[in-house]
Amino acid sequence: MTLRNERVRKTLMKEISDVLLRDIKDPKISGLVSITDVEVSHDNSYAKIYYSVLASDDKKKEEIKEAIQKNTPKIRYEIGKRVRLRLTPELNFILDESLERGARISDLIDKISKGEL
Repeated sequence: MTLRNERVRKTLMKEISDVLLRDIKDPKISGLVSITDVEVSHDNSYAKIYYSVLASDDKKKEEIKEAIQKNTPKIRYEIGKRVRLRLTPELNFILDESLERGARISDLIDKISKGEL
């Protein structure tokens, strides 16, 4: 990854987080979503946005996923206004469950060390 791509990645991560927090007024999203990583293509025309959710049940996660998909064009529009790029990247949001898996593994390790398993 080039230095420019890395700067674009960090900027997108910051700005998308800010857009979700301040500009998207959907109550399903506000305060429950955090951006964990962004991957951009070599020409900055496509971005994968990994996000985590502060909800534990699958129904709530699915509602949040649908709300994000519904608001993706608005998020892209806001990014286009904020970030000076020749082309605003296509955004693809992907649920990142690595934090939950890490917490579950940590709990299992704690239980094993205490002799509960």
